[in-house]
Amino acid sequence: MPLPHGCLNGRIMKCLTFFLLLPETLKKSKKSVRSNGKVPACYEVVPLSLKKKMAAELYPASANTNIANSNNAAAAATVTAAANSKKNALQLQQSAQPPPPQLQNLNNNNLESSNWQSFHPTLRERNALMFNNELMADVHFIVGPLGASKKVPAHKYVLAVGSSVFYAMFYGDLAEVRSEIHIPDVEPAAFLILLKYMYSDEIDLEADTVLATLYAAKKYIVPALAKACVNFLETSLEAKNACVLLSQSRLFEEPELTQRCWEVIDAQAEMALKSEGFCEIDQQTLEIIVTREALNTKEVVVFEAVLNWAEAECKRQGLPITPRNKRNVLGKALYLVRIPTMTLEEFANGAAQSDILTLEETHNIFLWYTAANKPKLEFPLTKRKGLVPQRCHRFQSSAYRSNQWRYRGRCDSIQFAVDKRIFIAGLGLYGSSCGKAEYSVKIELKRLGVVLAQNLTKFTSDGSSNTFSVWFEHPVQVEQDTFYNVSAILDGNELSYFGQEGMTEVQCGKVTFQFQCSSDSTNGTGVQGGQIPELIFYA
Repeated sequence: MPLPHGCLNGRIMKCLTFFLLLPETLKKSKKSVRSNGKVPACYEVVPLSLKKKMAAELYPASANTNIANSNNAAAAATVTAAANSKKNALQLQQSAQPPPPQLQNLNNNNLESSNWQSFHPTLRERNALMFNNELMADVHFIVGPLGASKKVPAHKYVLAVGSSVFYAMFYGDLAEVRSEIHIPDVEPAAFLILLKYMYSDEIDLEADTVLATLYAAKKYIVPALAKACVNFLETSLEAKNACVLLSQSRLFEEPELTQRCWEVIDAQAEMALKSEGFCEIDQQTLEIIVTREALNTKEVVVFEAVLNWAEAECKRQGLPITPRNKRNVLGKALYLVRIPTMTLEEFANGAAQSDILTLEETHNIFLWYTAANKPKLEFPLTKRKGLVPQRCHRFQSSAYRSNQWRYRGRCDSIQFAVDKRIFIAGLGLYGSSCGKAEYSVKIELKRLGVVLAQNLTKFTSDGSSNTFSVWFEHPVQVEQDTFYNVSAILDGNELSYFGQEGMTEVQCGKVTFQFQCSSDSTNGTGVQGGQIPELIFYA
């Protein structure tokens, strides 16, 4: 006999409610019940009185209500209870699921979660987690000199995939079988940078570790990292570190970096030779620099730099700083200095009183300056060629008028940019159009409002339309594709020549200049005409 629809619905929902609340062990027993051939309990006919009692037990707060008034009301209460039970069970299940693990593996910490892989969908992310991590590590490196070493865990497969040296070390014919490998000649910080790149393709370079990292990248033949180190060094190259980087670039056989170092040393020779870094170079690099034909400085600067290096070398070797010891550590480098090319005054006030030359050498050099019959000297006699300055002229013609060009302390300025790195050495300026005249001038080079170089000096014009050179104290490195501002503030009563038919772009050798008007200009100078006809530079 079929059951009424409402009754059947209420019993099914009651059964579902109880099933959700049953212990797990009773749920598992349903298979055995079915195997007995009996009808499941949720399909059995249950008296209405029992249904009332069960509902009251489940919901005590509503026990005093008249549940028997309607079978539909009972069914609705049962459905609500079942929904709440499902919701509670789902919330309980979700709260039991562990949150994504906070994995800290930079200090050799293991991965805590047993399901960490699911939180990192890409192979790169999962590999990166293994960097400097003990989990599954099958080799350890003891990196650094004795007393300052660091133990670093690693994984042979990852290292072998990233470096042919590591592949030979772990899987070659003479594979390493030890679980710990000592690497005393690599700095720990540099080795970690190398490993981080091999695990994650990430490169973190810093000024104080980049040279050590370059050494590690070269040793283990990781060319992409080595190239990144060279690029980093090129962008940070300046006069104060050019000599040190030259020494390192020769050691690492990096010709592009070597060439960039020479560009800086040649153009800014005085600053490079007076830097602390010059005293840190090796003997062979010292000799190569001292023989350099293109050094753009006076020979007295070269001589003083060589003496400073000799003093530093005595300290490194633990020797007393005496003239004899300086000569000994210099060796043949002393005889590469072109002492006879100094002026007589420079020699008398400098090298002759340094005590590093013997009395005979000092005597012979004085005779070489003054005597008709010159003695034979062991020092080179020809002056260095240095660098020939180039000039970028931005006007096609010049002119003068009876009522202009006047100065009286007003600023003439122009902006420029280049497509290659150069060194600005000075400016070419117009002078008087009314005969010989003297001008006081302040020249300045700025980038983004910051003064990079300036000089306050004087020059005399001869009344012609020629340009007259005014120099900065030292050449200034100018980067490509960046606008710089040059200005000149002249003070003079005479009328001056001025440029006409200015060009916005000028090709000068291998360098292209672009010009723009400057907001600093208060005397009429712009792209089309005015003052500052020339930029003097080395390239």
